[in-house]
Amino acid sequence: MNAEMTADVRILLVEDDPGHALLIEKNLRRAGLPYRIVKFEDGRKAVDYLFGEGHGQTILMLLDLNLPVMDGYQVLKIVKNDERTKLIPVVMLTTTDNPQEIAKCYELGCNMYMTKPVDYGQFSEAIRNLSGFLSLVKVPG
Repeated sequence: MNAEMTADVRILLVEDDPGHALLIEKNLRRAGLPYRIVKFEDGRKAVDYLFGEGHGQTILMLLDLNLPVMDGYQVLKIVKNDERTKLIPVVMLTTTDNPQEIAKCYELGCNMYMTKPVDYGQFSEAIRNLSGFLSLVKVPG
């Protein structure tokens, strides 16, 4: 994608831990991704954005599982079961590495599942790796 095409792409970062959100955003910025990052601390606000102000925009979602108001499973199910949003790439980004929860996310339609390392250095490195991956991703729209 060239710069003009990526300027309109938004990354929806749905993360309730302010420290994690800051670390994710900082490492995405360091990678030089030209995407606008729109942050939400609960699932309901992210869904409201998708079907309101964000409707029709090209979007990529980074979604935590354990969120207040509406959890990541509920958000994922809504996004993937609606014709208007089902093609949005959703990357689950969570501390949970339970095999049943991973399987559930894929069954609900997530495109990628990534476990956040507990160690700060490893977490930063994981987000840098994710940033490199996201720089290559083509999103619908």
